[in-house]
Amino acid sequence: MPSLPQPSAEALDQSNRLTALLQSEIRAAGGWMPFSRYMELALYAPGLGYYSGGARKFGPGGDFITAPELTPLFGQALAGQVEQVMQVSAMQVIEVGAGTGLLAADLLLELERRGALPLSYGILELSAELRERQFDTLAQRAPHLAARVQWLDTLPAQFSGVVVANEVLDVMPVHLVVSRADGVFERGVVLTESEDGAVFRWGDSPAEGAVLEAARALELPAPAEGEYLTEINLAGQAWMASWADRLQQGAMLLIDYGYPRAEYYLPSRSNGTLLCYYRHHAHADPFLWPGLNDITEFVDFTAMAEAAYDAGLEVLGYTSQAQFLFNCGVLDCLARRGPEGSADYVRAARAAQRLTTPQEMGELFKVLAVGRGIDVPLLGFARGDRLHTL
Repeated sequence: MPSLPQPSAEALDQSNRLTALLQSEIRAAGGWMPFSRYMELALYAPGLGYYSGGARKFGPGGDFITAPELTPLFGQALAGQVEQVMQVSAMQVIEVGAGTGLLAADLLLELERRGALPLSYGILELSAELRERQFDTLAQRAPHLAARVQWLDTLPAQFSGVVVANEVLDVMPVHLVVSRADGVFERGVVLTESEDGAVFRWGDSPAEGAVLEAARALELPAPAEGEYLTEINLAGQAWMASWADRLQQGAMLLIDYGYPRAEYYLPSRSNGTLLCYYRHHAHADPFLWPGLNDITEFVDFTAMAEAAYDAGLEVLGYTSQAQFLFNCGVLDCLARRGPEGSADYVRAARAAQRLTTPQEMGELFKVLAVGRGIDVPLLGFARGDRLHTL
């Protein structure tokens, strides 16, 4: 593990309180907690979890940088796809998990430039601290448009328009599954008592129910020796399916890092994809300072598309982030930044390169579109190399 910066005393106090909560729940459950529950509390426990505890998460002063933090070009290009879907459905947008609010501001400003402002822009955000940051960002960057934005506590019962979810699926709690020669197990969290107090450690239990059924459907490798560890995102699949009863007409645009199933469960990927982030350092220990680290996993896009399709939605497109942004006109957005030799253009071009080159975000990130009642080919998937299939 790389050497990590030390948390402040205040941050450690928050982590210690969350640790006590986790330990109490493990003991109450008989000594074993599925990792999905541990991840849920570590990220979302009210007032203590990573996304609900108030620490800075995004940008240079946080733990990671998302595409909207890099450059407005991301939102400006995405606006082309949002505009097209709104024109054939309804002039409404919901953004799920809006981060600092930069994507909302960039989308609204670009849609205004295009003469295609939505009548309403809803943000579904569970974190009170992030809601405040989003409000401040919109007030600073697009004050004349802020009144169009409403914060939502729950998903709407019915909706038509565009749903945008950038880096949302990767932080939904996952089940950890272990395939061994002697069967399929679910990996959870147990406690080991020591002189210094209880310590989290891994503990396996025979998989059962929906977890076992999902693992069997994947036909995971079962090594003669050792084990094959991976993640199954049942929460993400349920969330995708839940939109089938809500989305009357329109499309969901899901942008995240991940693979189709054929690449996700390769025999060589025997340690899974789970990662933690702390102050721009990636590491593999979710038990370190609970509540202070982001915990994330790559997305199985095949599973997400199947969940939506099985629930009654259509799969409208799937491609790399690079191809999607090129199709949506990111180079045209870049050209508007001024002369090619200007400092502003050079900075923007470097950011666009990070968004689109295969070695950076261009291939690692994918875009999935699902929806209902959309009869035109979507702009972001109109051209491509046909290498990206579900």
